[in-house]
Amino acid sequence: MKVKVVENQKELEDAFSIRKIVFVEEQNVPLEEEIDQYEDEAAHFVLYLEDAPIGAGRFRVVDGYGKIERICVLKEARKTGAGKSIMNAIENHAQTCSLQKLKLNAQTQAIPFYEGLGYEVVSDEFLDAGIPHKTMIKEILT
Repeated sequence: MKVKVVENQKELEDAFSIRKIVFVEEQNVPLEEEIDQYEDEAAHFVLYLEDAPIGAGRFRVVDGYGKIERICVLKEARKTGAGKSIMNAIENHAQTCSLQKLKLNAQTQAIPFYEGLGYEVVSDEFLDAGIPHKTMIKEILT
């Protein structure tokens, strides 16, 4: 498995295709909510197994935080370390931006995964695209 920072249109389309499968098809998030106005300002990441995309995520700087968004892995690649690979790549990218705090909005079912990576819940539950979430943060060393 290898995580790539998106550098061209094909890689961006690979990221979008994984996000559509996981969020739109599996979780019934409306496409117009999944692909949003922040795509152009975000750094996108794609996880490949050989040449096939199997995971994706994106990263933005928002209010002094590194904001991690849209982390997803195809169903057949879950529980293989794929999600951790994507998160490690994004966190490494965040360190190059001299950021000290990371933030994400985790689906409540994914909170144990993020806690295992050192994130802490800092909000009450809220709905995003009809799915329960909580905000989590992590301090990183730069």
